Amino acid sequence: MDQPGQQGEHVRRTQRLGAYGVVLRQRERLELLMTRVSPRGYPAGWWALPGGGVDHGESPNDAVGREVYEETGLVVLERRLVEVHDVHTVSPGRGDAWEDYHGVHLLYACRVDASAVPHVVEVDGTTDLAAWVAVDDLTDGRRLLPVVEHVLDRLPQWVAAQLGGE
Repeated sequence: MDQPGQQGEHVRRTQRLGAYGVVLRQRERLELLMTRVSPRGYPAGWWALPGGGVDHGESPNDAVGREVYEETGLVVLERRLVEVHDVHTVSPGRGDAWEDYHGVHLLYACRVDASAVPHVVEVDGTTDLAAWVAVDDLTDGRRLLPVVEHVLDRLPQWVAAQLGGE
């Protein structure tokens, strides 16, 4: 395939603001609340943090609560903005069309009822599975979105930022 921009090829530019919950719980091992991207999403089968796009006019604080609930069925009891992460790529995206993508991720330390069982609430959305996953198991070959890798690289910061304890 030609490089983007050659021979008049159009590169779609997309910028997306998202709010994501970093939700930890300590059991026998440290666990992170995670979601898997459905075949309707991109990239399908990859693991993500619960969260997603901030709607036009919506408060990011409200968006993280809405998204966590839609994707996991869990209610955010407390939240605190901790960090901003971004990713910028120019590559084939949805439908193999070239895309210049810039994702800006607001990362919140969130507390939920850690005894609740996560389940996807949103029907026909971009999430097909929600689960508590042991942090130690995240190196088992799962495909992780860059924002998840970012959080794992700074895990002590997130453990310290976790709200409320258990």
